Amino acid sequence: MPAQKRVKTNYPGVYYVESKATGSAKVEKIYYIIYRKNGKLIEEKAGRQHQDDMTPARASKMRTNRIEGKQLPNTVQREIEKGKWTINRLWEEYTLQKTDSKGFRTDKNRYELYLQTPYGKKESCEIIQLDVDRLRIKLSKTKSPQTVKHVLALLRRIANFGFNKGLCPALSFKIEIPTVDNCKTDDLNPVQLAGLLNAIEKSSHNIAANMMLTALYTGMRRGEMFKLQWDDLDFERGFIHLRDPKGKVSQKIPLNSAARQVFTNLPKESAYVFPGRNGNQRTDINKPVNLIKTAAGLPKDFRPLHGLRHVYASMLASSGQVDMYTLQKLMTHKSPVMTQRYAHLRDDALRQAADLAGDIINDAINQKCATIVPLAKKLKNE
Repeated sequence: MPAQKRVKTNYPGVYYVESKATGSAKVEKIYYIIYRKNGKLIEEKAGRQHQDDMTPARASKMRTNRIEGKQLPNTVQREIEKGKWTINRLWEEYTLQKTDSKGFRTDKNRYELYLQTPYGKKESCEIIQLDVDRLRIKLSKTKSPQTVKHVLALLRRIANFGFNKGLCPALSFKIEIPTVDNCKTDDLNPVQLAGLLNAIEKSSHNIAANMMLTALYTGMRRGEMFKLQWDDLDFERGFIHLRDPKGKVSQKIPLNSAARQVFTNLPKESAYVFPGRNGNQRTDINKPVNLIKTAAGLPKDFRPLHGLRHVYASMLASSGQVDMYTLQKLMTHKSPVMTQRYAHLRDDALRQAADLAGDIINDAINQKCATIVPLAKKLKNE
């Protein structure tokens, strides 16, 4: 970036520095623009005052076009001029179609943290399997298997996007995505659950405490609670309508008496049940729920909200009174495969019930025998 003093203009995001004109001792202004694209701060040269006939108004128009996606950043334009579809350029094009998709912000962070530096300036045909193997090994040393899986899957999606759009050749090899055991089921024993409820009751963070109770009483996902609005609560019919659920299909779940009590005690200060700053939709709650988890003395790897969703499902399954189909509907699982992780809990409950039935029958038999044997001896003696 220029070392000269920056001078602001009357146009937002436009400034200039003064420098000697090319091939002349005359001083001219060089205009720069600053803007954000997909959350990333971009600062680039707009043009020179005399050489490019650049003015603050033109620079501002350029800035607007960049923000609206009508023009690409200078770095990408240079790659286009060279005829190269680098991973950076493919990513820019990919984001134009994916910015409103669920999980885009997470993908953006993964790209900038793990893929941009090693692959951004390369074309897909320049990436070899050894490059990906090295990335996998490097990430595996400090990141979870799930993170490694998502990063490699993102690289594969970007490359496939370019190939499917006819922008570049396909990768010369198949990116192997590591298999991750995603069936971790959090659970709490009665002592841990009692400790958690006590910590929730003592917490000064009202929203975090009530979100944890809602997860425990309804099994709702974190994102579903963030989006939950008062209009989604049907107190009359006893249902909670889920906005933009994970499976994309409209869903509703029962509003039980425990959850009803939680919502009844909450203030209606916003359209959202669990509002964020200025009454807008909340996007994060990690810090306060983790404070409650710590105060309750729960295991370090217990996930405060998602874990309580598992506790809800585990309690229902282990009761032996809820079949797997009903549990799938309550958990809003798109496929019964996800619900099967709780099947062993229901089987255990049914096995215990069967054992109880056996004990009852044996007791009845023993009691009958205790009555019949003395009677038989008495009749024999007579």
